[in-house]
Amino acid sequence: MEFGSGGGGGGGNGSGGDQDASDLSRRKERYHRHTAHQIQRLEGMFKDCPHLDEKQRLQLSRELGLAPRQIKFWFQNRRTQMKAQHERADNCGLRAENDKIRCENIAIREALKNVICPSCGGPPVTEDSYFDDQKLRMENAQLKEELDSVSSISAKYIGRPISQLPPGQPIHISSLDLRMASFDGYGVGVGGPSLDLDLLPGSSSAMPNLPYQPIVISDMDKSLMTDIAANAMEELLWLLQTNEPLWIKSTTDGRDVLNLESYERIFPRANTHFKSPNVRIEASRDSGVVIMNGLALIDMFMDSNKWVELFPTIVSMAKTIEVISSGMLGSHSGSLQLMCEELQVLSPLVSTREFYIIRYCQQIEQGLWAIVNVSYDFPQFASQCRSHRLPSGCLIQDMPNGYSKVTWVEHVEIEDKTPTHLLYRDLIHSGLAFGAERWLATLQRLCERFSCLMVSGTSTRDLGGVIPSPDGKRSMMKLAQRMVNNFCTRISTSNSHRCTTLSGLNEVGVRVTVHKSSDPGQPNGVVLSAATTFWLPVTPQNVFNFFKDERTRPQWDVLSNGNAVQVVAHIANGSHPGNCISVLRAFNTSQNNMLILQESCIDSSGSLVVYCPVDLPAINVAMSGEDPSYIPLLPSGFTISPDGHPHQGDGATTSSSAHGNMGRAGGSLITVAFQILVSSLPSAKLNLESVTTVNNLIGTTVQQIKAALNCPSS
Repeated sequence: MEFGSGGGGGGGNGSGGDQDASDLSRRKERYHRHTAHQIQRLEGMFKDCPHLDEKQRLQLSRELGLAPRQIKFWFQNRRTQMKAQHERADNCGLRAENDKIRCENIAIREALKNVICPSCGGPPVTEDSYFDDQKLRMENAQLKEELDSVSSISAKYIGRPISQLPPGQPIHISSLDLRMASFDGYGVGVGGPSLDLDLLPGSSSAMPNLPYQPIVISDMDKSLMTDIAANAMEELLWLLQTNEPLWIKSTTDGRDVLNLESYERIFPRANTHFKSPNVRIEASRDSGVVIMNGLALIDMFMDSNKWVELFPTIVSMAKTIEVISSGMLGSHSGSLQLMCEELQVLSPLVSTREFYIIRYCQQIEQGLWAIVNVSYDFPQFASQCRSHRLPSGCLIQDMPNGYSKVTWVEHVEIEDKTPTHLLYRDLIHSGLAFGAERWLATLQRLCERFSCLMVSGTSTRDLGGVIPSPDGKRSMMKLAQRMVNNFCTRISTSNSHRCTTLSGLNEVGVRVTVHKSSDPGQPNGVVLSAATTFWLPVTPQNVFNFFKDERTRPQWDVLSNGNAVQVVAHIANGSHPGNCISVLRAFNTSQNNMLILQESCIDSSGSLVVYCPVDLPAINVAMSGEDPSYIPLLPSGFTISPDGHPHQGDGATTSSSAHGNMGRAGGSLITVAFQILVSSLPSAKLNLESVTTVNNLIGTTVQQIKAALNCPSS
C-alpha cells in the first residue's frame, strides 16, 4: 500500500538492481516531509475542524497536491499528538496533587499515632504546647536584651552596670554519662570516657572582648567623634567619585585598585595605627544596581540588628554602643552612631576582624545618600584590635524604577600578628575576602531575596502544589533564612558566640566546638559542631552544581545511606536558578515523617548550600503560613569560595564560572560543617568518642566529595 502522491515506481521487468532502486524510490516518496506551506494549511484546517469528512479531504488534497489518504493519516496522527499532550499535562497535575495528598496522609497518620500517648496512656500533647518551650525561651532572650540595655544606661550614671542575674543553667556539664544521641536520625551511637569541657587542654570559652565591655562616652569623645565623622565623610566622597589617578584599573581582572601614592599625597597621614612592620593595606571599590530603594537601604544599614540579618555571611556580630546623634527628624541624615562589629570569612581557618567604628549617614542631595564607617580608637582596647578601618562605606543613589545604584568602598589597615593560612593567603591578601566586591554581591543577592519575599503572588508550578498560599511561601522563606543565619554563626571563629573549642585545627584540619543550646528556635541541649576547609581543583560553579543537584546527593551525604531524594517543594528567591529553597524527601527510609529543608544561594563572591532535617508537623506549620520562629533547627552544609588564583587549576574540570571577576578562580575553597545534638538533657557529660565520631563523619564526607569530583584524596 502506497501513501505517496503521484509518481509510480520503475518498471516491473527490470533486473534485481532496478527493482531495489524502484523500492528505494517508493520509500522516499512514501515518507517524504510536507512543505512549510502544506503544514501551515493543515494546522489551520485542524484548528477549525479536527475531523474532516470525505468531501473536505478531497478538497484539501487537491489544494495541497496530496493524496486523500495522506490527509487522513496526517489528521489521525495530529489527534494522537494532541491527546498525548493533554495526558502529559494531566499527569503533571495529578502527580503534584498526589504529592500533596501523600504529605497530608502522612501527617494524618502521625497525628493518629499520638491520639493516646504510648508511654503513659495520657492525652496527646497539643500542637500549641509543642512550641510553648520555644516561645518561652524567645521571650526570655528578649528580657535579657532589655536587661542588658538598662545595665548599659545605668553604667553611664553610676559608673558600673547593674549586676546580671545568674543564668538558669550553668555552662559546666555535670557528671552524667552520655551516649551519642541522634537528632532526627543524624547521629551515631557510641559510648566512651566522659569529658569535662572546662578541663580540656587548649579549650577556649573566653567571652568576647568587644561587645560586652561597657564603655562610658564623655562629651569630649562625642565632640571628637563628630569631627572624625565629618572628615571621614569628605574623604569617602572623594574616594567614591574620583577615578584616575586615585583609582587605576587592574590589568589582570579589571578591578579598581587604589593608587597608594596618589592617596597619600591627597590625604597625608602622620603614621599608621600599628607599629608592626607586618601591616597591609586593603582597598577596593565596586558599584552595581540593587533591587531596593535608597531609604529602605539606609534604614537597614543604620540598624545594627538589620545589618547582621542583611549580611549574615560577612558580619558575625554588630552592636550599637551609643547613638551620638539621631539625625534630622524623620530622616537618618546626620545620624551618628558608635558601633562594634566583627567581620568573618566562613571558615575555621580565618580569624574574624574586630572594629570599633563610627557610622555616619548624610543626605548629599535629593535621592543621594552616603554612609561612612571609620574606626575610633579606644586606648584600653588598642592592644586587642588588629584591624583599623580607614574611611569606608557606600554611596546610594535612587533610580526612577525604585532600584538603587550603590557604589561601595572598603579601605582597611591590617596588622598580621599571625600568618594567614596558606589556603586563604591569596584570597585575603588580594582584598577579595573582605573587599567591596563581596559586600556588593551579597547585598544584591539578599535584596533579590527580600524582593521575592515581598511578592504576594505564587505559582503552583513553582511550589509543586504543596505550599497552599503566599503566606506559606513567606513563612518558609523566613524559616530558611533563620537556618542560614544559624549555620553562619556556628562556622564563625568569633569570640562573641558562647561555645567551647574542644579541638582546634588538628592533623586533619577539623575544628570541633560544643555549646549549650538554649536559644529560641534551636533544639534544647548540648550541640557538637565540627567544621573544616579544604581545596579542590574544580571551579566554584561546578562544585556548587554538584552539591545542589539532588541526583548527586547520595555521593556526598553519608548520613542518607545512599538513598535518593525527591523535591517536594521549590521556592525561587532570586534571578539565578541556584538561588532557591527546597523541601526534600528521602526515598527508602524508615523516617517518613522527616523532611529536609535546604537553601542554596550563589553570587560572584561564592555560594552556600545549607540543609537541615525538619519533622513533618513543623514543616506543615510553616507551609500553612504560621510563625516559624519556634521551629527548632540544627543546620549543616557547605560554603564555596574561589581560591584567589584567577588562572590556576583545572583538575576535574576546565570550565569556568560565569559570575563576575571573583567567580573566575580555577580552584575552590570548600568549608563543610556539621551540627549534632549530643544530648537533650539539661546537663550531661560529653563522651570523648563523640568528638571522634564527628571527626570521622566530616573526614568521610570530604573523601567522598573528592572521589565524586575525580580529585586526588591527598
